[in-house]
Amino acid sequence: MKDTPGWASPGSASSDGQEPDASGAAQPPEQPSDQSGADQSQPPSNWSKEQPPPGQWTAPHPQGPGQAPPPPPPGPGWGGRHPGGPGGHGGQSGAWGGPGYGGPGGPAGWGGNWGGPPPAAKPGVIPLRPLGVGEILDGAVSTMRMYWRTVLGISLAVAVFTQILVILLQGLVLDDSAGTDTLNDPSATVSELSRAMGEALLNSGVVLLITLLGTIVATALLTTVTSRAVLGKSVTTAEAWRDARPQLLKLFGLTFLLPLIGLAIIAVGALPGVLVVLAGATDAGASLAVLGGLAAAVCALWVMIRFSLASPALMLERQSIRKSMSRSAKLVRGSWWRVFGIQLLATIIANIVASIVVIPFAFLAAALSGDGISGILTSGTGGLGWTFLIVSGVGSVIGAMLTFPITAGVTVLLYIDQRIRREALDLDLARAAGVQDYGSTAPGTTAGS
Repeated sequence: MKDTPGWASPGSASSDGQEPDASGAAQPPEQPSDQSGADQSQPPSNWSKEQPPPGQWTAPHPQGPGQAPPPPPPGPGWGGRHPGGPGGHGGQSGAWGGPGYGGPGGPAGWGGNWGGPPPAAKPGVIPLRPLGVGEILDGAVSTMRMYWRTVLGISLAVAVFTQILVILLQGLVLDDSAGTDTLNDPSATVSELSRAMGEALLNSGVVLLITLLGTIVATALLTTVTSRAVLGKSVTTAEAWRDARPQLLKLFGLTFLLPLIGLAIIAVGALPGVLVVLAGATDAGASLAVLGGLAAAVCALWVMIRFSLASPALMLERQSIRKSMSRSAKLVRGSWWRVFGIQLLATIIANIVASIVVIPFAFLAAALSGDGISGILTSGTGGLGWTFLIVSGVGSVIGAMLTFPITAGVTVLLYIDQRIRREALDLDLARAAGVQDYGSTAPGTTAGS
């Protein structure tokens, strides 16, 4: 039997310098020694003369040339019930307290002392790993709280500018009091009603357009702020504007293109019913138009959620409009319901926050204007005067200042979360944040998950 390096029987003698015989067994040494170290040239008289060669029980000796490398020592594991006992992790044996996955006192493993995996690196407002819904919402709020000067400064500036334009237009140009009186007049003709409805829609469209333009600018700037907050880096308003400005026109185009796509889908769905109505079957055509419009609205919603991450892809990856839409579709694929649920939850929260602020100001504006709530319902905004417009405008500014960071922050963090799950973006983020040895020791790399 040949010696096996790394294994030794307790009390065996050293066999360094032995030469194996023809059978492969090592020859006995000239002067074997027992455990007490006494020199014995012959075995005791009460021993049998036919003893196995002591060379097969030798202690390990340095590896010679041409020999196979020794097997690795028992690795870290859970350990057996006793030293050297079976039951170690992965088929290895070990003792309690040895290195392993959190054995008592063990220096190695996940967390030690039977703990879980170590926490992921968190250089900024989110940990660098796949995020939960609460962590995405908390990251948006944390960005607003930690970098409040920049975030609230951007939101306040955009909200004040847009609201001033809206108030001036509603007070000087878009006076819809005449149209409201016409709509409330039972004796109004069809042409008068049509003209009044057209004016009301035009006024609402102008206000919506101004609000949308302000939202686009706020979203562009807050996207930059949130992306830096993930790395734990602050950014000034001037820096955010400098980073966002090259992509701002593309963001305008993307923001206007997506609603047009949705409206086109709904129009196509309702078109068969409209054609039936024009052919003379009014009732059947109206029902068909409604059903077709509803089915098309569901399809439009699916498309809108599929492209909902195009805005951060366009701003952060410096992509074109078409490429950013393609990136969003790729990131949302397989996670449509999750993205839809998070976006819906963020929208509900933002609307609740805005309502808590705006509704009391609307009641206060109605009370100060002297017309009360009935004046809001019967006279419209154009007949309530400057008091109502200014007071309600203040409420709208405060509401927008609080909701802009929530909606923009959730969209950006959801985009980053999807890239972490699919593309291991956490590695790039860790390097950008200066986290040392993140890829080799920190958990949470989930490429392709």
